[in-house]
Amino acid sequence: MRTLSYLVAVTIDGYIAGPDGEFDFFAPYLTPDFLTHYMAEYPEAMSTPGRAGLGIADAPNRRFDTVLMGRGTYQPGLDIGLTSPYAHLRQIVLSRSLTESPDPAVEVTAEDPVALVRRLKQQDGLGIWLCGGADLAGQLLPEIDELIIKQSPVLVGAGIPLFRAEFGPRAFTLAEVRLFDEGQQILRYVRTAA
Repeated sequence: MRTLSYLVAVTIDGYIAGPDGEFDFFAPYLTPDFLTHYMAEYPEAMSTPGRAGLGIADAPNRRFDTVLMGRGTYQPGLDIGLTSPYAHLRQIVLSRSLTESPDPAVEVTAEDPVALVRRLKQQDGLGIWLCGGADLAGQLLPEIDELIIKQSPVLVGAGIPLFRAEFGPRAFTLAEVRLFDEGQQILRYVRTAA
């Protein structure tokens, strides 16, 4: 069975973006040692233009072949004319407000996210990457098998949280930690067996 992984950048205080969706404060932490590791371990989690710019456009997908994102995560690319941000993956945007896809390579659906993920998990293939955002992650929390947190050593004080969900503790086990020169780290958690 395929797994759903929430791989996302986050601040020390638990935000994936600022109050208005800004995320430029993560850029200073994209250091050479971090990027070298990230390109080797998660090449498919880089945008198609980013992969081309870094010389890994043809890198094989290692962990994921499908990406899920909410409208808020998809919109910044649309705003700059990038209608297919992850052309090397099956791209699914879950949205109730975007009714038609601006690109034939991107599926747009208003389907229940949990039902969609359960169906995707039954299909053959690599893992499923939940790219964001907080509302979608909150809805999919019962289906998330793994958290891959790219934590930058920065505080922002307010913004879009890692999850927007009702209170309900869920246990995850720390499976891997990778620390980088500037203090950023990648933390990988797996759902704790019930």
